[in-house]
Amino acid sequence: MRQVFLASRNAKKLEEMQRILAEHLPDVEVLGLDDVAPYDEPAETEPTFEGNAALKARAGVLATGLPSLADDSGLCVDALNGMPGVMSARWAGLADAPRQEKDDANNALLLAQLADVPDERRGAAFVCAVAFAVPGEQHTHLVLGRMPGRVIRETRGDGGFGYDVLFCAEGHDVTSAELPAADKDAISHRGQALREIAPLVARVVSTH
Repeated sequence: MRQVFLASRNAKKLEEMQRILAEHLPDVEVLGLDDVAPYDEPAETEPTFEGNAALKARAGVLATGLPSLADDSGLCVDALNGMPGVMSARWAGLADAPRQEKDDANNALLLAQLADVPDERRGAAFVCAVAFAVPGEQHTHLVLGRMPGRVIRETRGDGGFGYDVLFCAEGHDVTSAELPAADKDAISHRGQALREIAPLVARVVSTH
């Protein structure tokens, strides 16, 4: 099978990339961090989603020799001046904790910070940058996806991950965690970015 590397251990991200990329290249295999030899992953030190995604994609190419994808995404809340933003995964200070523990702490902190914010001021958007680096190329391809919506007052749903349980996309009364996977892919920030870059990835992987 043709292979592409996605610099992530998140099984749901890997499945999403596999689903979207398979529409363009049915025999593609998306490998994650647990499928390749361990390497020193770069710290997410950039101030933008695009910068962090590019760091991770370039490190992936150097470590694996495969065409490599990476994403950086987060929730930008209007009432918090765009935060958590690039700090979304580390908002509660538990970057190294198990995913569910980290997600629960981040969601609890966000709810506490927005406790006194009225519904009409709870606007937010999920933002995702996806970077694609190709062996032998200096240029890193970058795309950006954005899903506007609002933060609700309690967690709902058991799908998705991160802040999905607190976020209702614009025009929806269900959270991202309550949407079927295909419906979420169709509107999500990550789905938008992955669909935009998928044709390029398919072309490169098919000739790599």
